[in-house]
Parts: sequence; C-alpha cells; structure tokens
Amino acid sequence: MKKKLSPDSVAKAKPEATPYEVHDTDLKGLLLRVQPSGVKSYVVTWGRGKRRTLGRHPVMTVTAARTAAMKALAESADHGAPLAVIEANRPVAEKPITLGVFIADHYAPWAKSHQKAGQATVDALKACFGGLYDKELRTVTGRDVDQFKTRRLKDGIKPATVNRDLDRIRSVFSRAVEWEFLADHPLKVVKRAKGVDNSRTRYLKPAEERKLREALAVREAERRASRDRHNAWHTERGSVGHPQWPKDGFTDHLMPLVLVAMNTGLRRGELFGLSWSDVNLPGKLVTVTAGNAKSRKARHVPLNHEAVDVLKRWRKQGNGEGLVFPGVGGGRLTNINKSWDGLVTDAKLTDFRFHDLRHDFASKLVMAGVDLNTVRELLGHADIAMTLRYSHLAPDKLADAVSKLGVKK
Repeated sequence: MKKKLSPDSVAKAKPEATPYEVHDTDLKGLLLRVQPSGVKSYVVTWGRGKRRTLGRHPVMTVTAARTAAMKALAESADHGAPLAVIEANRPVAEKPITLGVFIADHYAPWAKSHQKAGQATVDALKACFGGLYDKELRTVTGRDVDQFKTRRLKDGIKPATVNRDLDRIRSVFSRAVEWEFLADHPLKVVKRAKGVDNSRTRYLKPAEERKLREALAVREAERRASRDRHNAWHTERGSVGHPQWPKDGFTDHLMPLVLVAMNTGLRRGELFGLSWSDVNLPGKLVTVTAGNAKSRKARHVPLNHEAVDVLKRWRKQGNGEGLVFPGVGGGRLTNINKSWDGLVTDAKLTDFRFHDLRHDFASKLVMAGVDLNTVRELLGHADIAMTLRYSHLAPDKLADAVSKLGVKK
C-alpha cells in the first residue's frame, strides 16, 4: 500500500488480522508498519531486505520519522548503510568503550576466574583509578597513569604499594591489547616507582619469638577470663551465658593461625583458603592446592610436631569439614588486621607484619642448614631468585664451601 504519511493517514491506519505496511509517497524508503496488536512503527529501507526501525508512533511523529529517514538514506548513499547500523554491526573490540565499562564487562569476569584475588583486584582498580573510568579506553594515556603515580608518592604512599597499583592497571591494558580492543599498550612508557626493597627478610629473634608466644597465651587467658566474668553476670541474673572454650582448645582462630603460619611458611591467603580436606594429620602433611597457591602450582608441606598438635586441637572445636580457618558464617576470612595489630602491639614487636612469619620460617630453615632449593620448594617460590634473599643467613655453609678450595688430598 502506498500513501502519503501524515498525522491523519497514520491515525486512520487500523490494525488488521496480519501485519501490513504503508509506503510513503513523498519519501521513498520510509514506511509505516502496522501490527495486529495496533502497534505502529516507522521503518526506513535502503536496499532489498535492508531496513531499520526508526521509532514507534505516537512517540515519534511523522515529521520526526521523515527527518530520521532522510538522514539514514543520506548515510546509506555515502557509506552503504546508516551509520547506526554500521556501528551496531562492528565487532565489539572496535566499538568505543570507556575504561570503566571495559573493566566491568570484560576484565572483571576474566580476573575473577583467573586470579585468586580477582574481586580484590577489581575493587582496588576502582579505588585507585575510578577517576579515569569515564574516559574512552583508547584515550587513556601513560601520562594519566604517571600522574597517578606521582600523586600517590607525593602523598607518602610506599613505592611498593604504588607499584602494586601500577601492576593492576597494566594488566587491564595488557588484556585490552591481547583481546584487540587496543593496538598498543599505552603504559609502556610508565616506569615503576623507585625505592622498593624486595630483599626484606624480617624474622623473629629468640627473644621476639618468646614475646609473641607469650602475647598469644596472655590473649587466650584474658579472653577466657572475660567469658568467665560474662557467664557469672548471667548466672547472677538467672540467664544463660556462653559456654567456655575447651581447656585444650583455643578461643578463636588467631593463635592456631599464627602458630601454623610459623611452622609451615604458608602465605596468609593460602591459610585463609586451606580446607580440612587438604590436611593429612596422620601423614603429617598439608597440601596447598593449585587453586589456593599464589603460583597456581600445588605443593606439599610437612607438618612438625607443634603444627600437628595445634591442628588436632583446633579440629576438635569444629566438625573437621570445610575451611580450616573460616570467617563469620563459615565463609572465607578476608583479613585479621585488627587482631594481628593488637597482638603485635602487646608483644611489643616493631616493624613486624603477618607475612614476616613466612620470612621467619624460611630464615630459620636456612640458619639450621637446610639448602636453599628445599626452602624454595617449601615456600612455593617459582624461581630460586626469590629464595636467594635468605642466602646470607647461612654464612658458615658458604665459608665451609670456600675453604674446601684449599684442601689437598
């Protein structure tokens, strides 16, 4: 059917049993499609089987439809199709996309499935680089990120922390290049912050270890005493308090977590993700599964007498299933910052982090004469270079090796 499309003719186009079209006699390529439901839509056509819906009546007027159709037909003459159609048919990687949308729709799903701390990485990216999220991905420059680095260092943020932030945003752009959203990596010119000391080997001296263990014991005693007072208060009032913890057990996860860390060298995240199914108490062995290891490679760590004893006592306080050190509701722990900071303060330890328990484990092995490659295997280092930071702690072995050069048979 052909008819000049006008407000009157469009209003008079009544629905029928099947869809039909009214072609505008004033502008070839513009038509009105009427559905049995009564829905009326303006459509532009620019070739056999090539069409695009412009909008619905009465939201779109006849005049607006004619203007939109003329624009689409002009674009078709110049480009072969309306630009909106060309844009819709472009590969995803070629479409304009902001940094924030790229991270949310593409990088975040990848990070969560490929990185153990994927969600934490995504959260950190937004906290650090949220100000760039509205920029089109292709317009983010090395200067933008360099300014972030300069600002953070000026604010007193440690170089190592700044470099971790830079590594996260570099990974985003590396994936963008790999997935062909970008032709080149814009952060190639951004240098890492200087002044980072990766050779830290802070470990506990005998007196410090004694203080740490004493602080753990005092904390346990104080928590038990506090519960006794709490229960006595309830008893006086005829109400029920909370059951006291087993005498051979622990009041919470902190003491067993710290003691296991000291005796196994497991990373904090590996301890948080450790399951009872990975603990073989009869065999005195704990397995760090590939999914729970930073290196993504499984390793087996023997348990000494103290570690076995601690884990046996700790298991009695649960059902021996799920996570060894669960958080609230049985989920994975996210951090122990408050309790750890309090413990370090009570023990009067200076510049000692939870991760330093891992250094303590490695350092004492080396000082006991254990070879570096064995230490590397226990720590799960992918490269012996990471383990070499402890080599200076075995001076007697090095001196012994050099002295053999003068031995004559």
